[in-house]
Amino acid sequence: MSDWHWHTWPGGVPESASHPYPYAQYPTPDGADWLASASAFPRSVRALWSARPTAPSVLPCGTAFDAVNLPALFGRRVLEHLWSAGPGSGPAATLRGRLLLLAEPGTAGRLPSLLTWEEWGPAVPPVLCHGAGDSVALPPPYSETGHGRSRWLVAPDTRRPWLPGADVLLWACVRAARAEAG
Repeated sequence: MSDWHWHTWPGGVPESASHPYPYAQYPTPDGADWLASASAFPRSVRALWSARPTAPSVLPCGTAFDAVNLPALFGRRVLEHLWSAGPGSGPAATLRGRLLLLAEPGTAGRLPSLLTWEEWGPAVPPVLCHGAGDSVALPPPYSETGHGRSRWLVAPDTRRPWLPGADVLLWACVRAARAEAG
């Protein structure tokens, strides 16, 4: 069981505002434990969040998740295609004008090659893939203000969230590029 608790956050469990995706805007305790598990020192990460729940985090990629970093508008289109055409997405966040999709480990190594091979690949804006050896900044687990620049769109809510792989993200990117072209 986690030693990190919601009651340590100001205001307790935050209420989700109206939201276009059917998941929480803030990580649940299980989701936060999963995020912390990406670190070599998960207890330290949870301690930081308990002390500073509105502080963003930098977590390593490659073990719990990889990250696909897309321009904001195109990323929103990809996210909409993942939800409208299935199968949904894993955790997703906005950060500094980009959309960050957490993906299955190994995706960062495969997705760029698949996009290059796919005829619609050139229509896809620059995709940055972060995998083993990389780290990404993630929104704070809880923030009343959302800091405007960084917030969860689909927050992790379980200890083992479903994460899309390269094949799922490839077709979501292709569908978004086709819709943009049409």
